[in-house]
Amino acid sequence: MRALGSRVAPPVATYDDLYRFSIEHPAEFWRGVWEFCGIRGEMGTRIVVDLERMPGAQFFPDARLNFAENVLRRRDDSPAIVFNAEGRRRRTLSHAELYAEVSRFAAALRRTGIKPGDRVAGFVPNMPEAIIASLAAATVGAVWSSCSPDFGVQGVLDRFGQIEPRVLIAADGYFYGGKTHDLLPRIAEIARALPTVQHVVVVPHVETAPAVDAIPHGVRWSDFAGSGNVPAAEFEPLPFNHPLYILYSSGTTGVPKCIVHGAGGTLIQHLKEHQLLCDIQPADRVFYFTTCGWMMWNWLVTALASEATLLLYDGSPSHPDGNVLFDFADETSMTLFGTSARFIDAVAKAGLSPMTTHRLDSVRTMTSTGSPLAPDSFAFVYEHIKSDMHLASISGGTDIISCFVGGNPNGPVWKGEIQARALGMAVEVFDEQGRSVVGEKGELVCTAAFPSMPVGFWNDADGRKYHAAYFERYPGVWRHGDYVELTPRGGVIIYGRSDAVLNPGGVRIGTAEIYRQVEQIDEIVESLVIGQQWDNDERIVLFVRLRDGVALSPALQEAVRRRIRERTTPRHVPARIVQVAEIPRTKSGKIVELAVRDVVHGRAVRNLEALENPTALEHFRDRVELRS
Repeated sequence: MRALGSRVAPPVATYDDLYRFSIEHPAEFWRGVWEFCGIRGEMGTRIVVDLERMPGAQFFPDARLNFAENVLRRRDDSPAIVFNAEGRRRRTLSHAELYAEVSRFAAALRRTGIKPGDRVAGFVPNMPEAIIASLAAATVGAVWSSCSPDFGVQGVLDRFGQIEPRVLIAADGYFYGGKTHDLLPRIAEIARALPTVQHVVVVPHVETAPAVDAIPHGVRWSDFAGSGNVPAAEFEPLPFNHPLYILYSSGTTGVPKCIVHGAGGTLIQHLKEHQLLCDIQPADRVFYFTTCGWMMWNWLVTALASEATLLLYDGSPSHPDGNVLFDFADETSMTLFGTSARFIDAVAKAGLSPMTTHRLDSVRTMTSTGSPLAPDSFAFVYEHIKSDMHLASISGGTDIISCFVGGNPNGPVWKGEIQARALGMAVEVFDEQGRSVVGEKGELVCTAAFPSMPVGFWNDADGRKYHAAYFERYPGVWRHGDYVELTPRGGVIIYGRSDAVLNPGGVRIGTAEIYRQVEQIDEIVESLVIGQQWDNDERIVLFVRLRDGVALSPALQEAVRRRIRERTTPRHVPARIVQVAEIPRTKSGKIVELAVRDVVHGRAVRNLEALENPTALEHFRDRVELRS
């Protein structure tokens, strides 16, 4: 970790010193981050106002900046973006070319009357045009919002229909699993249902000249952007909290919440995390396996502000086999390999050992998020992927477009633990009485304001929905909804979502405690656990997806129960174990325990469009195993 401490007072020697300083002296800390990371703009004299109010605190209230100007600070011929779509499409854009493309597209947006605060929406794969369009929107002060192309029509409308975009950017198709998926009919249907959209800009991806005649207001990218001389970018100077992005909650319990994030908070948080927690440096090559519907895409884009190269891979991480992302790492000299706990577990289950088949000599950091990383997965990474890199399990969310807890490049990695609380984030763990505890399980909370708190929710003028989402249980304290433990050495263990916590006999059990044991069993590919209301109490039900050709025999059930009993407690042992063909997940790959719990109890799941595989829920309905 580079020495931010030298730019602030008092001097600090360790991460723990710097963390304490960041919490005890927030104004000095965030001023130091602005200066250390070289944010372009006018900082103003006030760093934070009304810090004791949450919500209500204001960071850099006098500042003026433009997010895109900061991200596009490098304009030379070195690569800014390296793109691969399952080998079907490959492109490289230099920093100078990226700046030119953004300038051209921003000028086109201005010609059509797009002004600060207007919404520009993207229905696109993880491709260069998504980054170009989002940065062009930021250049003029418009608000960017995107969905991945695997969303169905209703899923897109549930999101974009709320924010009323004026421009829609959409790719003509995408590649996944060796197949080509045509999006043009879906785009036409979406465009007809969004009356505010005045231009549907179609990006040629699977075709060189896609037909746009059937799409209302349809125009090809090249025709919309124009050609000829590239105009100089006119970066609109805007307030620190000017809306930059609209992101969406998962939407599995209703229509997704539209979470508005500000330009300054997003920028300063990402710069802090990239440079101080992940050690991203100029010319590094940064990769995250993500779609444009997950906040990690927004996190990845900001790495350009650290003068890094973005590595974009769009497609299946297992086509043609589980080595494809490790192939990409070697091909591109990747320095940061961003992935999910699910991917690491899948690599282990497939019996792969990239350490013996790939160089991976450039990789310094591997980050994992999306779900808790099991202790055995930590061991697998160091034994079978690379032994001399920084493995950083990180966690935060769409709600804050950043992390509450994450990596420390200078500190030890303990198996099963996230290394540290993120700098500037006053993270504590509250027990059921609302007392701060260490070494006990409880609610992850943040007791002081931070720059990337949402500007608010869309269509929530009085802030009631925003307040109810995070501050209702503990007034003035952010309750994030994770069930966690803060260890005496300062690490964090995440046991699952607090709304999915199991409660048999009144004993609170995090779902991840069971997953950590079950998914190490060779026959089990993945699992999902819920609490079923039963006999005036709650019993634990474990659903398992098994390897092809494997059946859930009494012997396998006993092996599962024995492992759970021996490695946790008898309270953790499931009352029922049920085999299913498929586990339902959100578009960002997270299992949906609450939706399954609703199905098991005969309740409706209100927003199936949020799921990657909604038909999987039928495997859980009216199961005879759960009737006795």
